[in-house]
Amino acid sequence: MEKTMSGVGFRLMSLMFTIRDLIQPRADVLNEAEIKPGFTVLDFGCGPGGYLPPLVELVGPSGKIYALDMHPLAIHEIKEMANSNRYNNIATIQSDCRTGLQNKSVDTILLYDVFHDLDRPNEVLEELHRVLKADGTLSFSDHHMKEEQVFKQMTGSGIFRLARRGRKTYTFAKAD
Repeated sequence: MEKTMSGVGFRLMSLMFTIRDLIQPRADVLNEAEIKPGFTVLDFGCGPGGYLPPLVELVGPSGKIYALDMHPLAIHEIKEMANSNRYNNIATIQSDCRTGLQNKSVDTILLYDVFHDLDRPNEVLEELHRVLKADGTLSFSDHHMKEEQVFKQMTGSGIFRLARRGRKTYTFAKAD
């Protein structure tokens, strides 16, 4: 992803996301990802964690959530949220690409509003492909990109294919 934004910039972004989440609850977006209890989910570019509370509900106590972001303040906020809400199934990963997760260990990947900012999008897609289970899905949304850009970027390398198109997201599956 791009260079880490300043602390002030991150706080302003967090405030904007909080307002967005009040107007358009994140659960509405997550419904299209078809996440089930017990799933392992990677929120790639989690930011301040707006998707995490509804994700915790969806995966239930037997599920696992990995919240990845390159910004140290994002990781700090996620840890604070997890501790204060007693979310025991959230782990944080500070990275801009590599997850450190095992091959084929994730049921669903969330790639929301971050793809346009990636410095190495192909490397990120290869990493996401590596950790995604054979029958897993990648839920994608990026309002900074036009539909044709989304399809070109996500399917151009041949490792992902469009599985379905929702009202708010695109769902991609492994092509192989």
